[in-house]
Order: sequence, then structure tokens, then C-alpha cells
Amino acid sequence: MKYSFLVFIFSLVYTHSFSQETLNDKAVSDSLKTRYASYKEDQFYAGVTYNILVNKPANLSQSGFSIGVLLGFIKDMPINKRRNVAIGLGLGLASNSFNNNMFINKDALGNYSYSILSDSDISYSKNKLTTYKVELPIEFRWRTSTANEYKFWRIYTGIKLGYVLADTYKFNGDIGAINHTNLSDMNDFQYGLTLSAGYNTWNLHFYYGLNTIFSDDAMINNKSLDVSAIKLGLIFYIL
Repeated sequence: MKYSFLVFIFSLVYTHSFSQETLNDKAVSDSLKTRYASYKEDQFYAGVTYNILVNKPANLSQSGFSIGVLLGFIKDMPINKRRNVAIGLGLGLASNSFNNNMFINKDALGNYSYSILSDSDISYSKNKLTTYKVELPIEFRWRTSTANEYKFWRIYTGIKLGYVLADTYKFNGDIGAINHTNLSDMNDFQYGLTLSAGYNTWNLHFYYGLNTIFSDDAMINNKSLDVSAIKLGLIFYIL
């Protein structure tokens, strides 16, 4: 009788333990499935670039370090079952400066003129154009990440649309200090191709401008000022 009672108790304990383990395994499995089903790479981003002017008129050159700063947020929308391929849609802000030898003058009627500075003509310590933009990056995103892996390779490529909220031109030299804001010849809508690639925190970032910085009204030596921008730098993604 005593032996039968012990066998009965042992059977209950074993059955309960097995059932609990099965339930726990199922709960873990369901949790993992839920996590993978909802896994995505919504990210804040921040970056710094070196800005290069291209399609420059003769004798226009850059001096010093022309820097760009960008930050924003990208919404990740996976398009495959593994969720490592996605479309990214973002919103951000950017500041870009260009140190160069192009002088921007403004007459009494508010018209702008552009010329190339020569060291033999005017001595100056600052000649910089800066733009401040709101940006809309649209990306095709590929990565080797999983729901549990936070260090991975990535390649994000796409197009970035930008709208110039404000711009400034600052000159300091022998003829004094000159400041212009919100140039009427500025091309307010600017866009270009982007590529970001790297591993974990460190990622190279490349931007190639598809349209010009200035509108067709900006002329230098009776030719359109068709300069555009290339930007090279680093971008960091933060979950």
C-alpha cells in the first residue's frame, strides 16, 4: 500500500514536470516566433562627411575642410520572411559647408553676382557657403542581422531628397565682413544617390548629388554655375 502510494505521487510529479517543461518550451518557441515576426531595424542615424564640389568652373577651388553633419530617423519595413531585406523611409536634418574661393556679391537691387577670388586681388580668412536642409532618405536595405544578432554587415542604398531651409554665405577679408542669407539663386530642392555600407557601428557613407546646388540664374563668366556635391564620410546607426 505504501509502495503504491509512492509510485502514484512520483507519477504525478513527473507528469506535472514534463507538462511544465513542454509548456515552457512552447512559450519560448512562441516568444521567438513573435520576436522574429516583428523584428525590424528602425534606427536613429548620425553622420559626418567631407564635402566636395564637382563640375566646377575654371579656377574654382576648395580650401580648408568642408564638413557636413547629418542626423535623423529611418523607419524599417522588411519585405522578406527572414526580414533581412527591407525598404527604409526616413526623415532627418543636415548641415553642409563649402569653403572655396568663389566670391558672392549682392548689389543694391538684391541681385547676386559670382566671381573667383585670387590671392593677388583680395586677401581673406573666410569664404564659406553653408546650407541647412531637411532630408528624406529612401533606402533599399540588406543586412546579415537576425532578431538576436546586433553586430552584422549591411549595405543600404537609395536616394535622398532634400529641401534647403536656410543658407548662409560668410566672407572675412581685406574689404571687410560680408554676410548673405537665403540666396535667391540657391536651388532649394536638392537630391542625390546614397550608399552606406559597413559592419556593426562603423559604416562608410557616400552621397552623389544629381542636381546642382544653384539654380540656372546663377552665372559665372557668363556660364551657368552648375556645381553639385559629392559627400564622403561615416554614418552611425543606433537602435
